[in-house]
Amino acid sequence: MRPLAVIGNVNVDLIVGPVAPWPKAGTETVVDHDDLRVGGQAGNTALAWQALGIDFDIAANLGDDQFGRWLREAFGSRAEKWPVRPEGTTLSVGMTHPDGERTFFTTRGHLPRFSLDDVLAVLDGKRLSGGYALICGSFLTDDLTRDYGAFFDWAEAHHIAVALDTGWPIDGWTAKNCNATRDWLSRCELALFNEVETTTLAGLASPADAARKIRDGMRKGATVVVKRGPDGAIAIGADGQLIEVPAPRVKVVDTIGAGDVFNAAFLAALARERPLANCLSAAIRVASRAISTLPRDYGGPLLFEEAVNERA
Repeated sequence: MRPLAVIGNVNVDLIVGPVAPWPKAGTETVVDHDDLRVGGQAGNTALAWQALGIDFDIAANLGDDQFGRWLREAFGSRAEKWPVRPEGTTLSVGMTHPDGERTFFTTRGHLPRFSLDDVLAVLDGKRLSGGYALICGSFLTDDLTRDYGAFFDWAEAHHIAVALDTGWPIDGWTAKNCNATRDWLSRCELALFNEVETTTLAGLASPADAARKIRDGMRKGATVVVKRGPDGAIAIGADGQLIEVPAPRVKVVDTIGAGDVFNAAFLAALARERPLANCLSAAIRVASRAISTLPRDYGGPLLFEEAVNERA
């Protein structure tokens, strides 16, 4: 199995809900469930890898408070070299809605001060050579994002394939954010975006056409994956062929982090050098399991092994 790493935002998620309709100001609403857990795109990805029994490295930073100490404990030895910033830990409050969608309120906290030096203090380029590195939370990690060019140089020098999932920009998909993302993608081997992000970034209504357009601006032989929620996922790989895999129908409990769980299972399957269809199938099955269980359950190594090895 090729080595795996994730670089980006690890923070605390407080999930409450369901809430509908939106409460009036000055009122109190009682909800059915709450969940305080590790969050952020990088955090969600790492949790999924842990649950699936996948070996990986993770580069992140922490805030200087009780939440920061709690996050370090959650990742054990993998977090020993994570730097601590004087800011409080970034907190994201997610409110779920009856249709499975959610609304977030997020503090900036420690994430903007996550830097390239922090990444290189944790990751061993030689160890990761020939593997995959997922970089995410791009619009929250200001210091690192400014040095993405140097990060791509480092990854290229160590023969590490970079996958990108920026997350949704705080100020939306402005022309500036779209241009920056296209520039980053030009240095990447993999794009992992949801359907709205893909079509918005490409300026095309068709997810397949949008994926092809995005791929045209990436490295030779790149793969573009489009996560389509209940409609499954599509991908265009090195041969330019479109692959589509449907999703099972499940009762949705909590979609928060679904795309990150998908990313984790997809990359783990890809690191096994499985066919692209198998990678999509494994990612969809694991993500579907995660969003339909409370407390969240990923199916463990057995589900992943079954999914990644089934006949496509």
